[in-house]
Amino acid sequence: MTGSLLLIEDDPSISEMVVDYLSKEGYHVTTVNDGGNALRAFDGGSYDLVLLDLMLPNVNGLDLLQRIRERSKVPILIISAKDGEVDKALGLRFGADDYIAKPFSLLELAARVSASIRRATQYVTAPDPVPAAEEADQALLVFGDLCIDPDNFTVTKRGEDVKLTAKEFQILKLFVQHPTRVYTKALLYQLVWNDDYYGDENVINVHMRRLREKIEDDPSTPRYIRTLWGIGYRLGEA
Repeated sequence: MTGSLLLIEDDPSISEMVVDYLSKEGYHVTTVNDGGNALRAFDGGSYDLVLLDLMLPNVNGLDLLQRIRERSKVPILIISAKDGEVDKALGLRFGADDYIAKPFSLLELAARVSASIRRATQYVTAPDPVPAAEEADQALLVFGDLCIDPDNFTVTKRGEDVKLTAKEFQILKLFVQHPTRVYTKALLYQLVWNDDYYGDENVINVHMRRLREKIEDDPSTPRYIRTLWGIGYRLGEA
């Protein structure tokens, strides 16, 4: 695996250790040690993934996460000493794709970097194949007030754009394409994240809650994606 990474980390010892290891894995790593310069570095380069520490000088890591996400759908992997459930949930809620807590194994870090880039690449370059005879019928997916365009990765609700992350789009598309199917959390994780599920419900819960906040009129009483308690999720009624 090769690629260009932006590492935003203010601890020079951690930064040096990560750069040394990931460089040997074939990655080109650009480093920034404060939030103020990070956004300029991101705007001035092209990256396959961002490694982001939450505790940064000048600009808060979560603020920086939101600013990057406003600009790009690049995979963002949080690396932070903040290991509480609230910090994890906030990071995922604001658009991060994964989270690893300090101290971490460099082997695990490299595996997560590789998996995040692989998932993003597969999502962009390998859309679901559609038989030629069905292309016209499946160009747009319409469900209730939602209109999903699989080719352009866009969603509108009553004609208004709904800004979804790549993962949120994949989840919604999956449900609308298979309206009668019930998805357990393990199955959903395998299909959307293309990885084995290890029982960490927090990632699924946060992405589902964030998606509902964007597409539902009342997220507390979801119409489009229903919860089957103790089982998983399924599409609701249009």
